[in-house]
Amino acid sequence: MTSDANPAAALTTGRPDVLVVDDDTDIVDLIDRYLGAHGFAVRAAHTGADMHLALAAAAPDVVLLDLGLPDVDGLSLLQQLRTHWQGPVIVVSGRGGAVERVVGLELGADDYVAKPFDFRELLARIRSVLRRAAPVEAQPVADTPRRLAFAHLVVDLAARRMHDAAGTEIPLTTGEFDLLRALLERPNEVRSRDELMTSLYGREAGPFDRAIDVGVARLRRKVEPDPANPDLIRSVRGLGYLLAAEVRPA
Repeated sequence: MTSDANPAAALTTGRPDVLVVDDDTDIVDLIDRYLGAHGFAVRAAHTGADMHLALAAAAPDVVLLDLGLPDVDGLSLLQQLRTHWQGPVIVVSGRGGAVERVVGLELGADDYVAKPFDFRELLARIRSVLRRAAPVEAQPVADTPRRLAFAHLVVDLAARRMHDAAGTEIPLTTGEFDLLRALLERPNEVRSRDELMTSLYGREAGPFDRAIDVGVARLRRKVEPDPANPDLIRSVRGLGYLLAAEVRPA
């Protein structure tokens, strides 16, 4: 199993590197065999401390994070992770209630898969976040500009980065960037929750799915001068959200 080898070994194979943070060795072994058969390299961390060591050894392409770890609460670990790493995180946990899902998304998870899960669904979710996190290839001049400006912010679409007028970078997670890009594509136009959900996650929103609302709340904290009174990302009751700003090439 990759996790028993050099922590950075997965990066030398050219395969996407998945870091599984879970103390259930049986689950980790199953994930390792299934993802390995589909072209992924898997490393394992069975505690929060192990996760930090694995991240220091080599940055993964995606983290699968269980919430029931022996040494630290998984939500606290997710919060710690988001202070220094903005790559894709999928929470994979038996704590699949609505509250846990919402809190996980609010703390920065890009997706949430409840145990027990279908391995085909897990694989689809991983591929989805990796596609969204991939850098955008250079586009012909006639296509969308590489850099867009709105309000006091500049977004580099290819590098998936945002900075303010002073040039200070404002870190965005995979989910936050994807949501912002979707709003930038059609400024001053209402985007419904279902439309955004399909664009970002490839599936329709369920009746109690708050992933888009949570994502908007997180994004507002990054782009709004006053997140409590948002002026850029506006809610349109019963319809969805719109970016109320002129978007121009930077």
